[in-house]
Amino acid sequence: MNAVITKRRKRLRPGKRSVLILLALICLFILVIGYRTYVVYQKDLPSFERLHNIEPSLKTKIYGADGTILQEYYSENRVLTPYNEIPRHMINMLISVEDRRFWDHWGIHPKRILKALVMNLVHGRIVEGASTITQQLARMLFLDRRQTYERKIKEALTAIKLERTYSKQEIVQMYLNMYYFGRGAYGISAAARTYFDKRVDELTVTDCALLVALLKGPSRYTVFDSPELAVKIRNRSLYSYYGWGMIGRAEYDSLKELPVELQSPVTEVGRAPYFTEMVRRYLLNTYGEKKLYSGGLKVITTLDWRLQQVADEQTKKRLDSIQARIERSYPINHPTYTYVVPDTVDDLGDSVRTYKKVQCACISIDNETGNILAMVGGRDFRESEFNRAVQALLQPGSAFKPFVYTAAMDNGYHPSDIFYDNSIKLEIPGTKDWRPHNFDNEFMGKMTLRRGLQLSRNLIAIKLLLKIHPEQVIFYAQKMGISTPLKPVASLAIGTELVRLLDITSAYTVFPNGGIRVPPRYILKIIDRYGNVIEDNSTTKKEEVLSAQTAYIMVSMMQSVIDGGTGRRVRWMGFTRPAGGKTGTSDNFCDNLFLGYTPQITTGVWVGFDEKISLGKNQTGSKNALPIWTEIMKAAHDSLPIMDFEMPEGLEKATICLESGKLATENCVDVVEEIFRVEDIPQEYCPIHRSRSLHTRDNLKSKYDSSEDSTDVYHF
Repeated sequence: MNAVITKRRKRLRPGKRSVLILLALICLFILVIGYRTYVVYQKDLPSFERLHNIEPSLKTKIYGADGTILQEYYSENRVLTPYNEIPRHMINMLISVEDRRFWDHWGIHPKRILKALVMNLVHGRIVEGASTITQQLARMLFLDRRQTYERKIKEALTAIKLERTYSKQEIVQMYLNMYYFGRGAYGISAAARTYFDKRVDELTVTDCALLVALLKGPSRYTVFDSPELAVKIRNRSLYSYYGWGMIGRAEYDSLKELPVELQSPVTEVGRAPYFTEMVRRYLLNTYGEKKLYSGGLKVITTLDWRLQQVADEQTKKRLDSIQARIERSYPINHPTYTYVVPDTVDDLGDSVRTYKKVQCACISIDNETGNILAMVGGRDFRESEFNRAVQALLQPGSAFKPFVYTAAMDNGYHPSDIFYDNSIKLEIPGTKDWRPHNFDNEFMGKMTLRRGLQLSRNLIAIKLLLKIHPEQVIFYAQKMGISTPLKPVASLAIGTELVRLLDITSAYTVFPNGGIRVPPRYILKIIDRYGNVIEDNSTTKKEEVLSAQTAYIMVSMMQSVIDGGTGRRVRWMGFTRPAGGKTGTSDNFCDNLFLGYTPQITTGVWVGFDEKISLGKNQTGSKNALPIWTEIMKAAHDSLPIMDFEMPEGLEKATICLESGKLATENCVDVVEEIFRVEDIPQEYCPIHRSRSLHTRDNLKSKYDSSEDSTDVYHF
């Protein structure tokens, strides 16, 4: 036995023994260097906690109430696509081109690394890479693209960490969802939409081949400008796919002859841009820029996309008509209706002028919930992002009068009370006397308050305001939802103070809501990238700001406006549902408004110039805003049941003589059924049409009509 061992030892010649020792030392050296490298770079590598909490930048999506995508906000155009929804061709194409041993290695490919190392040493610089898919992902997530040995070592070590943290499928999913494909597209979903205007599941083999090819130089390959380049790089991927055995020769030959069919998606400002911009600003102020543009939020709003389209169409149609009339009425050199376009001249060297644009705003609100169903903030968001529905300060004109009447009805006045539509003079210290007038510059004499609101008589509203004091009206207007400061002046009655369309439209919902104020809302839920609800506004906030009796009395009076007053054009245009509303036209016909409601929905519409420029003589809210309101409300109610306003307890009707405002007798001719609180029903019968033995009719007529043509003087 000893002889055998001695014989074997003799076979290990001194030279071979030295080689073995040298190899052992080399292995030991490599181990030491490897260990020292790991120790040195360990502090610069991402921790396992960072690896476990990779959060790619994701789009924030804004949805309508019906699930329609209205807008997307992002710093990187990316939508996550789960692994099982990525086409198999895409996964296999990626592996065939970038890393055929992907399923077998543990983050790095030693043979490829050695080969690349030799090539780089021979050339004295980095000429060949050996990065696996995992290494590329590591570089993209945590490192930079500098071509240095230091970065390569960090990349390899980070790749090993990634492989220990995630499955192969998760690594492929992250890679395809996070890599940049060029043209602002991050991830496979955005790339499919950007290059082919397709969903991920619609990508073909050739589509996948081009997208994989783009990964090697997304900013270098301008495939939209060079179809030949697109075919060339696509066919390289197809050849790798064929070489890996994923398709046969015949299929490869067939596919490489196909043209590349690129299709860029249509660039849009998004749906309901004024509405979504309001949402964007809220998100930015509440959650910050990073959450908005990278957080992958899902925002469920209140917007009804179908109704929004009707609002967009109707406002554009009406604005085009008004604009055409303006341009027919005033020459191109008119100083008021046109302006000079900066830095432009015509063929004669004269400055080029263009017409100022008529603008429009509208808001529709669900009365019960306060949900904003539709919003238009101007004629074109691309021309002006200023949202006239929520930002502009407008003169409501006569549309403010319901607040005057509301304060009066809640403080002892009745729709049947008699006032005189006659001339008045207000003596205001420090200024010259004010003599307000009606729209038609005429006076109609004695009438009830209902009739005064129905026909929008300015003098009736001003007199009523002076009776109850402007501060009282301001109190009710602000309690109902007006947020802008209001001055306690006599002209407040005819809407000279500034309001926002959103405020006044929301305030009008108090009437059909029976005195309940429901604040407007436009966001229902906000959901984070993990499916957690981080904001829930589904609970409706309610506050009683008027008695149900006062609210119903006002509804009844405002129904008169639509059924036979300044808003009767609503009926002429075919809107037959129970509705109340009010026209509004500011001084000099600058602001045209119409606001109105049914039991279900309230809508407000404004038409005018951004500057306080007249729309033209006799251009009123009834002519310009009301038609838009009517068409929007028709569409809003086409699938809703017909409802009427319900009269609450505590109210009763009584037949009243319109001449005296008292209970009608059998001799009264002009009578109406009027609404009163039970405790306020008149007890006195009409003194004009009673027995002649008590009073002569002529004497009584004289008594009640004596001030019709006189001028009342008020000290303010």
